[in-house]
Amino acid sequence: MKLLALLFVVAVTAQAVTGSVWRYRRSTRNEYKMCVPEDLLDLCKQMVTEETKSTAKIICIPARDRVDCIEKIKDKEADFLTVDPEDMYIASKVPDQHFSVFEEIRTREEPDAEFRYEAVVVIHKDLDINGIQGLKGLNSCHTGVGRNVGYKVPLTKLKQMGVIGNLADPDLSPRENELKAFSTLFNKACIVGKWSPDPKINLKLKKKYSNLCELCEHPDVCDYPDNFSGYDGALRCLAHNGGQVAWTKVIYVRKFFGLPVGISPARPTNENPADYAYLCPDGTRVPVTGPPCKWAARPWQGYMANADVVKTVDELRKKIENLNTVGSQHHAPWLEKVLELNDKTAPRENKVISPGDYLDKANYTDVIERDYGPPFKTIRFCVTSQDEEDKCRALSKSAFSRNIRPRFDCVVEKNVYACLNTIRDNGADIITLDGGLVDLAQREYNLKPIVAEQYGPLGGSYYAVAVVKKGSSYQSLSDLKGAKSCHTGIGRTAGYNAPLYQLLKQNLIEKTNCPYPKALSEYFSGGNCLPGSKDTRFGLTKEVTDKLCTLCGGNVDKSDLSTKCNFDTTEAYSGYTGAFRCLVEGGGDVAFVKHVTVPGNTDGNNKDSWAVNLKSSDYELLCPEGGRAKPDEFAKCNFAHAPPHMVVTGNLKTESDIDEIRNALISASKQYTDRPDYFKLFGSFNGKKDLLFKDSATGLVSISGESEIQKEYSQVLSSVNACSP
Repeated sequence: MKLLALLFVVAVTAQAVTGSVWRYRRSTRNEYKMCVPEDLLDLCKQMVTEETKSTAKIICIPARDRVDCIEKIKDKEADFLTVDPEDMYIASKVPDQHFSVFEEIRTREEPDAEFRYEAVVVIHKDLDINGIQGLKGLNSCHTGVGRNVGYKVPLTKLKQMGVIGNLADPDLSPRENELKAFSTLFNKACIVGKWSPDPKINLKLKKKYSNLCELCEHPDVCDYPDNFSGYDGALRCLAHNGGQVAWTKVIYVRKFFGLPVGISPARPTNENPADYAYLCPDGTRVPVTGPPCKWAARPWQGYMANADVVKTVDELRKKIENLNTVGSQHHAPWLEKVLELNDKTAPRENKVISPGDYLDKANYTDVIERDYGPPFKTIRFCVTSQDEEDKCRALSKSAFSRNIRPRFDCVVEKNVYACLNTIRDNGADIITLDGGLVDLAQREYNLKPIVAEQYGPLGGSYYAVAVVKKGSSYQSLSDLKGAKSCHTGIGRTAGYNAPLYQLLKQNLIEKTNCPYPKALSEYFSGGNCLPGSKDTRFGLTKEVTDKLCTLCGGNVDKSDLSTKCNFDTTEAYSGYTGAFRCLVEGGGDVAFVKHVTVPGNTDGNNKDSWAVNLKSSDYELLCPEGGRAKPDEFAKCNFAHAPPHMVVTGNLKTESDIDEIRNALISASKQYTDRPDYFKLFGSFNGKKDLLFKDSATGLVSISGESEIQKEYSQVLSSVNACSP
């Protein structure tokens, strides 16, 4: 017994030691999971194959975008990522967050500078000014509209000081509130740029607040390029074009006046620094030849990790530095894309600090948060599912950090028709609809379209097509009588209006055979999935809706039939991808979708299990007049040329309200199209497609009036609406 007891103690001790060693190795493991936006995954994989002096191993963890990366690091699915101050801001707002900034990306020119740049105000040394209040009535030179140092910093700081006027007039958009405040404060100014992404609004604002363009090189244009814009241009405006105060950053002041910058020596210049001074936030002034008094600073970019990782971060720092050396030698594309490094920058170790504290030490948090309420304006998306709400919330966080105003908010309703009601009654502001539903929104809910999606080379339009399996025998629309059909949703263009229009046009369905959903179920008598047709607003009998919902599957991934035949993505066979999936796995013979649906879900372009092995060559388009075509021949084989999906809002909104909605949407579109790694506005979200906007969209544009395609499509609608359900 004593021997057995001794063996037991030895075994327990050995297990404890082994466990202890294992835990030690785990906590000091030489492996770090770097989160990268999925578009950069291949470059990240190239990077980690590089041999370096550091033996640390980096593993690439793909995410949708940086917002998703922050979530993955919070949940410890990843360890670190590359960040801007705006990403740090998002991380700082995560409840119970444990993030740390452990490495900065500094310039080689100023390796010892505490901040990426410092915002300063430069004046003529002898300017007669009585404190900060004395700025009123001066001629002011700025870098450009919407920019940090020359626009956001003066707005934020002067508002806090009580110098600048009201920024919360509910009758004006956020941008016009800002411009009006500047226009009222200053006598003349130069603030170039696109004051609105909408050309008409841009022109209107520049006429209204023309004094903000008077100091520019080209006051009538007031846009880039302009000799008196940008960091050095603001100083030229001050020195040579009647300016009395300039908003710029320290490094450009030193270069403009020929002073040493970081490791760069002084250089000759025609400007005399003795004639100028920094104006400090407390109203005092100091020479531009000495230490500056900053108004705010922009922190460096850097690398952020979860708090557990920073306990063993030294080896990771060494790995990043080694990768920078190797990447620079080879001019590797991953260096700039993945690590945000180039020949002018280098990683620099900093004291581990939380993202919130990192921003605060630069007085940068309030620059991001500059919000002029109450009242706090919002643009309220109406959404119809949890997935759509999640995307809306993620967009709201990212857009706010990236200077898009007003803030986006989210209102949840049970379906799209409830959303139309809510928007009409001013309980929400916007929703994106296809052409058929836009028509419904205009006719029955007093809404109007204000922004349209764009689709790559086709611009603002798409083609409605019928897809069949290559091995099927169908050669014409008439051959489909008795077949099983898959549709995007009732009332939608590609999945309902277009096929119904062709059936009526070819007299395959009698024009008097009302209601048309019932006629559709009789024509495709083998079975249907027409999502949304069970909604009581259509007044269809249970017998008809049962037929129209036969092929629908609800949430097939979770074997949940409770959402069967829903209009939104809770029905797996709803929408373009859903209708195609119905054809692939739901027993359908034909899917009525848009022209990009087949290529978007085949040949490896959709990683979902049901689509991952699909080949576009296994599918063909069925032409309405007969014959078949390849999926890329949609221009000659389609059921309708349709207008784009559009964002609609209430028709009773003021012109100013509509302007600011357009502004925010188009600004978000431009920013996230240029940098989808910040936030993926167009594309799947958490595995779900077509949330807020269509995945196939490539941008948003302002619309007013009716396009030729809309006029052409109105013929389709007039036929389909002859006996509306």
